[in-house]
Amino acid sequence: MTQRLKAFIAACVVTVFLAGAVPARALDRDHDRDDRRCRQRIEKAEQRLAQAERRHGPGSRQAQQRRRELEEARERCHHGDRDRDRDRH
Repeated sequence: MTQRLKAFIAACVVTVFLAGAVPARALDRDHDRDDRRCRQRIEKAEQRLAQAERRHGPGSRQAQQRRRELEEARERCHHGDRDRDRDRH
């Protein structure tokens, strides 16, 4: 009887440990995916800015619009970083 109780307690401890570890790894994967998406969004905005500068000139209305879009993409990504940092604590 005591051996069954010990086995049951050990199984509970292992289950609780695994249950805590799995969501943490899943969250890390989500953050990695979000980071990748942010980098891709910023890179795309940088490419669009460079293209607008080549086609219309650095001081053009189109280039200014693309600069604003790049800044917005960077702010969204950095804002998301702060939100994730706050969620982790």
